[in-house]
Amino acid sequence: MSSTPKHSPLSWFANQPYLLLSLTSLFWAGNIVLGRYVAGHVPPVTLSCVRWIGAFFLLLPFAWVPLRSDWPVIRKHLPLVLVLAFTGFAANTALAYWGLQYTQALNGLLIQSSGPLCVALWTLILFGVRLTLAQLLGIVVSMTGVFVIILRGDLTALASIEINKGDAMLFGALLVFGIYSALMIKRPVTHPMSLIAATTGFGALMSVPASLWELNSGTPLFFDRVTLLALAYAVIFPSALAYLFFNRGIALIGPNRAAPFLHLMPVFGSAMAIVFLGEQPQAFHLTGYVLVISGVIIASRR
Repeated sequence: MSSTPKHSPLSWFANQPYLLLSLTSLFWAGNIVLGRYVAGHVPPVTLSCVRWIGAFFLLLPFAWVPLRSDWPVIRKHLPLVLVLAFTGFAANTALAYWGLQYTQALNGLLIQSSGPLCVALWTLILFGVRLTLAQLLGIVVSMTGVFVIILRGDLTALASIEINKGDAMLFGALLVFGIYSALMIKRPVTHPMSLIAATTGFGALMSVPASLWELNSGTPLFFDRVTLLALAYAVIFPSALAYLFFNRGIALIGPNRAAPFLHLMPVFGSAMAIVFLGEQPQAFHLTGYVLVISGVIIASRR
């Protein structure tokens, strides 16, 4: 983004971390619903593999020039880049899609609410960076808002939610993604397009063997309209754009301040249900939105 004119609209956009991270949550909220919707149409590891292959080739024309220039730096930090590719791309998404084969989108959104705590755990373990009191308070407040939205204002409904192996896989995906988010502090200094292209490319390569095994094991893959639309959405929005925005947001404000924006996912999910599915807005929607947004503001401030 350094080649962008200083006062261009793109330069302004690239320096708005709250907007970038909000859009990331919007795209990832749609991805959770999509992952559950296409269960039975696309095998989970294959969906993850195709997602990253598509994202890599979508990004490559824009990343080719800076990637060639930054390749010596990427090669010097290749072990770290490979870990980022594995945790942020190959393992994280395969586990998440796999888990969504066995659980509901509701459970997925609830589990996703622990994402900021997973990021905080790994930044503490790896680098000794502790949450500030404001960050912890903001996470608690926004997590309460998540529960209010998803449980439709009835917090006692938590007792009726059944835990299954899909939930364990989703939580495992969050733990893996927490490593990626924490390690972004140590990312090599390159053009943003260089790093996202390298990590998506390596992540796609890492996914190929497991995808081939999955398809050879007899898991069905249906090429229909649902599959093609799902793949198109997964490649463009929660992959190429969301990760580019998320990486930039972390670069601007750090992982612990960026992570609470994950709590916007159920806000966007419920809002999409109101707009596109005709769900009636209720008082608990407004209460949850206020709590989530307040928590995000508290946690993301300096």
